[in-house]
Amino acid sequence: MRPSRNEYVGVLAAIASSALGGVAGGTTRFAIGMSDPVTLGVFRFGVGFLLLLPIALALRIKWPRGRDWLGVAALGVMYFAFFIVLFNLAFRYTTAARGSLALSTLPLMTMLVGAAFGIEALDTRKSVGVIVAMAGAAVALVTGLADAPAGAWRGDLIMIAATLVMALYNVWSRPFIVRSSPLAYVTAGMGFGAACLVAVAAWSDGYASVASFHGAQWMAVVYLGVFGGAAAFFLWVFALERTTPTRTAITLTINPVFASAVGALTLGEPIGINLVVGLLAVFAGIWIATSGSAGKKRDNLAA
Repeated sequence: MRPSRNEYVGVLAAIASSALGGVAGGTTRFAIGMSDPVTLGVFRFGVGFLLLLPIALALRIKWPRGRDWLGVAALGVMYFAFFIVLFNLAFRYTTAARGSLALSTLPLMTMLVGAAFGIEALDTRKSVGVIVAMAGAAVALVTGLADAPAGAWRGDLIMIAATLVMALYNVWSRPFIVRSSPLAYVTAGMGFGAACLVAVAAWSDGYASVASFHGAQWMAVVYLGVFGGAAAFFLWVFALERTTPTRTAITLTINPVFASAVGALTLGEPIGINLVVGLLAVFAGIWIATSGSAGKKRDNLAA
């Protein structure tokens, strides 16, 4: 059984989200030098929440109910607070390309987590697609890996930890999305996560760094809030509602390509012709993984 049109729409949404997220990774690498991981998270998800909330209220969408609020709040804090602090902190030590390469292990991490919880069965085609796409990302970033700064391994390890958090979020999110709506789920979760970040930033005097922002930094945080926050994460949960966690996660392998391009343009991080070759391999991997049979365990997610 081939994927339905609805699943293809989900995959396209995930690709768009991953592209926006890749640019956000490079933007974070650019802005983190004049801020801190928590305060940068406030801008990304605080602004994102303020943009999404009036839209959600105007559309009168279906919100989570009853005990689902506890799950939405827990996942929101786990992802929109804990994940983003790890994500931002990683870019303090490593390059945009190298950090995004570590993040591109998400498809494999999601497959393993999904299999461990009995949510999504592994199959040969998805495994091959993940391997091809991740190999393409690695080829695209050879130059970045060779010229990594000293101590970049710290950032890589932090990003791998962040990737595990994101994999768990992907696997555990879908039941809550199905019982409410993508916009409600991401808005509520982002609100809980942003509230935690706002409190921590105030306690740690993180907002003092704003005084040193120039035009370029303000442009960066606007992008992070509007596109890297509101748009990217709405598209991500929109995709999770329509297709499997692995098919959504496989698209993240294009993230390093966009992140390394931003790193090259803003910070002079090296990039070569291998990026084009790697990009073709990434898309080949996405096609292989998403053109097979639908995951037989998908219906269990709505239970």
